[in-house]
Amino acid sequence: MRKIFLSTALLIASSGIALAVGAPTTATIISKEDVDKVLQLGAKATDHTIRVMDMGQGYNMSVAVVHRGTTHTPPRPAGAAPTAAQQAAAQQPACGLTAAPAGAKTGAGGMLSHDSTAETYIVIAGAGTLVTGGQILQGRRSAPDSEVTTTLNGPTCSGKAVGNFVETKVKVGDIAVIPAGVPHGWSDIPDQVTYLRVRPDPKHVLPKAGFVYPGLASK
Repeated sequence: MRKIFLSTALLIASSGIALAVGAPTTATIISKEDVDKVLQLGAKATDHTIRVMDMGQGYNMSVAVVHRGTTHTPPRPAGAAPTAAQQAAAQQPACGLTAAPAGAKTGAGGMLSHDSTAETYIVIAGAGTLVTGGQILQGRRSAPDSEVTTTLNGPTCSGKAVGNFVETKVKVGDIAVIPAGVPHGWSDIPDQVTYLRVRPDPKHVLPKAGFVYPGLASK
């Protein structure tokens, strides 16, 4: 009997089958009603992590919903005092290129590059022009204790777009898959765009598995 047990164990090990202890045994369902409620509760913000799940293979998965308003707003007057957010960002370490290479095209600000997390966007409302690729110009690191770093994106560099970036018009039903380290942002949003954001977290830089958006925690 002992020989049979050992032979079976060796067979399982050699076949590459991993016996995960405590691995999840059920799916997590995030309903449309959950998404709508998070959007309603988080109206003053743009990016909302809904849930973080243990995938049972050494990594977690974060699912969020993001709502961005129009970019067609009057520019801030020249010489206007920097906002509190701009002042805070200016205190963080620089990242990206310090100057644009000769002849390189530059684009709008608001580009993001996440060190450790890839992400998938699934557009569920509105439309806009998504910018991907190139490099970050004159960027700033996200603060270690900021929501961007601890809850939404992990360590991030943000700044202007430069280089061989691509602009793509996206609409409801379109999907964008963005690898870690690839700059991305929005150059034009005529009215609004809302999208689900799915992010695997192999390096565990986001909230721990079991995180639930506060307004849904009582469910």
